[in-house]
Order: sequence, then C-alpha cells, then structure tokens
Amino acid sequence: MRRSLVVTDETAGHPFLASLPPHIRADAAPVPARPKFHLTSDDVRGFLLAYVGCFVAVMAFIA
Repeated sequence: MRRSLVVTDETAGHPFLASLPPHIRADAAPVPARPKFHLTSDDVRGFLLAYVGCFVAVMAFIA
C-alpha cells in the first residue's frame, strides 16, 4: 500500500477530509449550498391561524 509522505492536507478544511488520500478527495462531489429560506404570506397566515386557534382553545378550557 502506498502512503503519502504528508498525512494531512491543510486546504481540505475539515480534519476528516484532510486525513483522506488525495485521490479520494478528488472524486468527492462538492456539497451544494443550503437553499435560502423564504417566508411567504401563506406561512405567516398559517402560523397565525394555528396560534390564534390554540389560544382560543386554551382560553375556552380555562374559562
């Protein structure tokens, strides 16, 4: 088995990636960026409906 003289690669970033041989890291696909979170009016309306519904239900049981 052939081993590199340098055990780690400083450009890899993560300690696990740095410990992998160069030919393994070269085949790794880049990780896609996380999609941006977009809050829509339907999301806000759904949250408010659930919040008000729970609030009314709790107040009905308390009263």
